[in-house]
Amino acid sequence: MNPSPSSSPSLSAIDREALDWFVRRQRAFTADDEAAFDAWLRADPAHRAALQRWHGDWAGLDALPADGIARLRRQLAADQAAEQAAVQRAAAPASPARRHWLAGLAAMAPRAALATVAVSAAGGGALAWRHWQQQPLFASEFRTLRGQQQDVNLPDGSVLRLDTDTRIAVALYRERREVKLLGGQAVFQVRGDTARPFDVLAGAVRVTVVGTRFSVRHTPGISGANGVQVAVEEGRVRVAGNGAAAAPAVELGAGQRIAADAAGRLGAIGQVAAAGIAPWRDGRITFDNAPLAQVLAEFGRYGSTGLLVRDPAVSALRVTGTFDPHRLENFRRVLPRVLPVALRDDGAVTEIVAAQK
Repeated sequence: MNPSPSSSPSLSAIDREALDWFVRRQRAFTADDEAAFDAWLRADPAHRAALQRWHGDWAGLDALPADGIARLRRQLAADQAAEQAAVQRAAAPASPARRHWLAGLAAMAPRAALATVAVSAAGGGALAWRHWQQQPLFASEFRTLRGQQQDVNLPDGSVLRLDTDTRIAVALYRERREVKLLGGQAVFQVRGDTARPFDVLAGAVRVTVVGTRFSVRHTPGISGANGVQVAVEEGRVRVAGNGAAAAPAVELGAGQRIAADAAGRLGAIGQVAAAGIAPWRDGRITFDNAPLAQVLAEFGRYGSTGLLVRDPAVSALRVTGTFDPHRLENFRRVLPRVLPVALRDDGAVTEIVAAQK
């Protein structure tokens, strides 16, 4: 298989020929030219494939933003200057191939000329073309405040639901899609696209999908919950660790979940709890034998709790249950009934202390 011109700065012979025909066809074509072109296409199926790649790259220029064009022009100018200096040092005239490309540029539109110089086999601009191909078509960052949730609609048709105190960075490329979950948790409804896999990077974990609905949690600021949790509601996802200690990747199906520690080591596959992959979508947070300190930290993601615990033994007490993070008074009322604790007002905060025996 011939390498794609958009993936390597060195062009194959077939890619060079295809680029030559691509440029020549921008000008007037004689009957002899047409016959030669048809013969070239019929000679090898790889010829048509190479030409189609150039047309695809050409069409992609329409998505290049103005600042991207400016960066590419600057890079190309530097490439051309370096090439001219090398020619002058060698005291060698421009090759016939080089003169052919320069002549072809004059008959083409400015953006076409830019594309042709960028991928010209005679110059160093292929590096700039590759650089352009690696630039995202869409890039943005989103953040929710404490107590806030937000739906994010991406240009590819995917929808993200961000929980409170969540930060993500999105980049959609020509051949892949990527979201970095910098902190918090989110539900991903990914639009299927086999040509562009969708990756979620959370801490030392990578989650890869084509089209599905799943949740990812990454809360490095919460002790005891600083790893990554992935739960699948629909479809399948591939979960892999990025670190040196990473185990082989695993696949999760609907109704399955997995957790990884901060180093990316994956645990055992489990079943999604009855509350679903993300009960926070419905204004609920669920705890399953979680330490009280971790419970308070989770409530703190949604707003100030006014609760404080100093006693390590009290902090370690375990909590199981489902609560509304926006109705903290219910939690305060229930807490002394389910744990051996008492609430003691201490100025601006309420301290949770061990109950008197």
